[in-house]
Amino acid sequence: MACPVPILAAGSVLRVFEPDSPQARAIFNLGVICAVILGVIYVVVGGLIVFALMRFRWREGAPDPRQVAGNKRIEIVWTAIPFVIVVALFVLTARTMTIADPPPPPQPDLVVVGHQWWWEFRYPKTGVITANEIHIPLGKPMALRLDAADVLHEFWVPELTRKMTAVPGHPNHIWLEADEPGTYLGICSEFCGTQHAWMHFLVVAEPQEDFDAWTRAQLQPAAAPEGEAAKGLALFQQLSCVSCHAIKGTRANARVAPDLTHLASRQMLGAGIVDNTPENLHRWIADPQKVKPGVLMPDFNLTDEQVNELVAYFETLK
Repeated sequence: MACPVPILAAGSVLRVFEPDSPQARAIFNLGVICAVILGVIYVVVGGLIVFALMRFRWREGAPDPRQVAGNKRIEIVWTAIPFVIVVALFVLTARTMTIADPPPPPQPDLVVVGHQWWWEFRYPKTGVITANEIHIPLGKPMALRLDAADVLHEFWVPELTRKMTAVPGHPNHIWLEADEPGTYLGICSEFCGTQHAWMHFLVVAEPQEDFDAWTRAQLQPAAAPEGEAAKGLALFQQLSCVSCHAIKGTRANARVAPDLTHLASRQMLGAGIVDNTPENLHRWIADPQKVKPGVLMPDFNLTDEQVNELVAYFETLK
């Protein structure tokens, strides 16, 4: 069965040429300057070649052109110009690096762990743990530490920051900041296996008070369910789900798969493969391999009644 075509939450798309942070803007401006310089070089060199072809083209009966060698003036100019260009690009690149990649602080604001094929986000200063969706306060630089649980992944939010590889056992660092409120799409940009193409995440940039409210909500345990949702919790704890997932306030505390404490508050499922709706959640639980082939979550061969109970419970996890 073919994978469903997702509609990304909030209409998020990759906008490489629309930087919305000082870091991304510095990189974008450097790219524009490099493109202009290279364009001028292309025009000058190409123009000289065309001029030489036209001016010195072979004509019937014409003698061979006079050979000129050892012109010091031309050699000096032709060496000095590339040298000046390289030095200028070096200075501009170094300046961009100081803006886009300052030294990291002793403790990061956010720890990012890449998994096959989803993203885990931990806020060490508050204890918040979530998956595939980052919230950041507007206009505040956030220091990120990148790690990987299995293979190489690459963290990239084109509008906000540069690419950085997440290497197992070798943390890297990057800065993340947004000047404008909104939802930004991030991706894994290094091939990491079957579902590399569906290893998306969202960055929600919001005012400080909204970020603080989100943090307080994320720190709350899961609410006690009733009715059909209570049956779903009982079923969740009976199955091997608790061997992989965590839900704060229950006995599930594993860290192998995404933390589900506030699953219903997230905008997408399966790292962007589908939007987070009850219908898609039902399909995901019923047979995750049909929604995202190769995903590590097994098919439990649940009955429709069991799937409905689990969906009812997960929909309470706001």
